[in-house]
Amino acid sequence: MLENINYSLFALLNATPASPWWAIEIATFIAKDLIIMVPLLVLALWLWGPNQRQLVFKVMMALAISLTLSWIFGVFFPHDRPFVAGIGYNFLHHSPNNSFPSNHGTICFTFALAFMFWHRLWSGALLFALACAIAWSRVYLGVHWPMDMLGGLLTAMIACLSAQLLWQSGGKTLYQHLQRLYRLFFSLPIRKGWVRE
Repeated sequence: MLENINYSLFALLNATPASPWWAIEIATFIAKDLIIMVPLLVLALWLWGPNQRQLVFKVMMALAISLTLSWIFGVFFPHDRPFVAGIGYNFLHHSPNNSFPSNHGTICFTFALAFMFWHRLWSGALLFALACAIAWSRVYLGVHWPMDMLGGLLTAMIACLSAQLLWQSGGKTLYQHLQRLYRLFFSLPIRKGWVRE
């Protein structure tokens, strides 16, 4: 039943040789390059100031948990990619490794939900829209199933909840140690005023 829904949604979303070339180009950019926002935003927020650093630390905890869970789910619930199964059309080169859950989806949805829960609703909603665009593009180009993206979203939700529980049970202490290390290694840029303390 679930697999039938997965196949039907994929057939509905997957591009075909008749799809406009510009749509495939836009989808390729979104699928390959938009995820760069994650490390760039993390770095910028870490250097911005103490309040943002706490957010970054919680986001990194959630990302570590979500990627670990993604690997575990992939081991126990392996699933071929559409092009490996000979289904639909593929417009993006990708290794024929496990499809479920999508690592791109997991990372982007974790990032978006973390901002939604721990930063501002509007910033989380914007990042969630970008995560949905990335999820759509990877299905559109034929390298993922829709259920891979749903799996990434559910993994992200579990990871954010787990990160919040870990934060409450000892994350603040670990964060203080990281703050001290940051001040030690970035003492020169901090003194020069290039980055905030």
